[in-house]
Amino acid sequence: LASLIDLGQSVWLDFIQRNLITSGELARMIEQDGVRGLTSNPAIFEKAFATGAEYRASIAAAKRAGLDAKSTYETLAIEDVQLAADALMPVFERTQGVDGFASLEVSPQLAYDTQGTLAEARRLWNTVNRKNLMIKVPGTPQGIPAIRQLVTEGISVNVTLLFARTAYEAVANAYLEGLERR
Repeated sequence: LASLIDLGQSVWLDFIQRNLITSGELARMIEQDGVRGLTSNPAIFEKAFATGAEYRASIAAAKRAGLDAKSTYETLAIEDVQLAADALMPVFERTQGVDGFASLEVSPQLAYDTQGTLAEARRLWNTVNRKNLMIKVPGTPQGIPAIRQLVTEGISVNVTLLFARTAYEAVANAYLEGLERR
């Protein structure tokens, strides 16, 4: 995998689990295998929370504190993404921001809600508080103006749900327009 860097490719891990980070395995993958980023989504976190024993105490504590399922999910997801972003920070610094990102997705329920996507993306950006965070936004017609505005505001965006050339072109144009506005 590390040799892909020489070919101009950046390998991202499409997986996250707390023990991957706390065990040092993510750091090893970054140093030895050339992993240059990490992405997450609610389905990835669901699997991690369901199978990862390291979450049991945190979930129990959240339950005792009266947090609902959504708040518990978000608390755990933000903690993991912060840890991943911290592990990737040396890559971010070494590549001057070309690589070294950790990605966190806005709620998929907001895929068709521009204003909701913007509000959640800004809130997550501020809560995670890592300059190497990417906010994952759906490339839906309603996501396009959100992508443009977030780029304008200097929030790094990772676009998901790109299945057609027309959607890709709309996202690319929104990105360029956001850069011009910025």
